Amino acid sequence: MEKKYSVVIQPSENGIEIIKTMKEELAEKIGWFNSKNAVAHITICEFTIDESQLQKYKQKLHKICDSFTPFQIYLDHFGAYDTAGAFYIAPNEASKSALKPIMKKIQESLKPLKLKKSNDPHISIGRKLTPENLKIASTLFTTVDIDFLCKEIVLRELEPHKQFFVIDTFAFGSNPEPEFIQGSLF
Repeated sequence: MEKKYSVVIQPSENGIEIIKTMKEELAEKIGWFNSKNAVAHITICEFTIDESQLQKYKQKLHKICDSFTPFQIYLDHFGAYDTAGAFYIAPNEASKSALKPIMKKIQESLKPLKLKKSNDPHISIGRKLTPENLKIASTLFTTVDIDFLCKEIVLRELEPHKQFFVIDTFAFGSNPEPEFIQGSLF
C-alpha cells in the first residue's frame, strides 16, 4: 500500500512548545489555518512509496545520518512567502549554511524517489494565509530567539486525518565517510 512520508528536522521539545503557543496565538486572531496543528519542523523532503520499500530507504537515511555531526541551529527572524501565503520562522545565515548541505545530501541519498524537496530551511507557522492574515501574523510576531541542537532527522508518515506522525529517528553519528584512497600495487 502506498503511503506518504516526510523527512524533517524537529526542534527541541522546548522549541516545539514555543511554536505551538505561537500557532495558538495566531489562531485566536484569525481562526483555523493550514499547518495550525502540525508539529514544528524543518521540511527536508516528502515522498510517496509502497510501504514494502520503506526499509531500504530507512537504511539509506541511517547511513547518511551516521556521517553527520550535530550542530546548533539558531532561529532568529520571521519571513513570508507571499505567493504561498506562508508565514515562517527562519534560521540565521550560519545555521542556514549548515542546514542546506545536509538537506541536499539527504535528498540525494533518497534517489531515485520522486521527492517534493525543500531548499530553503524554515519552520512554518501558517500556510495558505490570506494577505490580510499574513499581515496580522507579521504584526503579532516581531521577534524570535529559538535555538536547538540538530542531532537527528525524523521520518514521519501521513495518517488518514492528514497529520504526520513520527515513525523513526536517525541520529547523527559524527562518523564522516572514509575517503576512498587509491592504493599502489607496486
